[in-house]
Amino acid sequence: QVQLVESGGGSVNSGGSLRLSCAASGRTFSIYTMGWYRQAPGKEREFVAQISSNGITTDYADSVKGRFTISRDNAKNTVYLQMNSLKPEDTAIYYCAALRQGVLFKWGQGTQVTVSS
Repeated sequence: QVQLVESGGGSVNSGGSLRLSCAASGRTFSIYTMGWYRQAPGKEREFVAQISSNGITTDYADSVKGRFTISRDNAKNTVYLQMNSLKPEDTAIYYCAALRQGVLFKWGQGTQVTVSS
């Protein structure tokens, strides 16, 4: 059973940067599509970014395109989310997710990102 553990969250000023990491346990990480989602206070969880199992194909929410970059290192069982030009509206708990055949089957515990103006 795969386990996902996020890290790298914190508090930054508007315009700052953070890099989130999600470490996965297990030997089958490289076959999963991986995603990042976020949930702001009082709002539903929303899609942020996704990366294919081989790292070639990525997809982003319109709200983060050009500012966030998702990447992965299958040798380290880790997926990353580089977040630049952060805005107060990016404040949320960020969750890592694993997908198998298009079905999301595992969430991480989340990491808090706070952006102050």
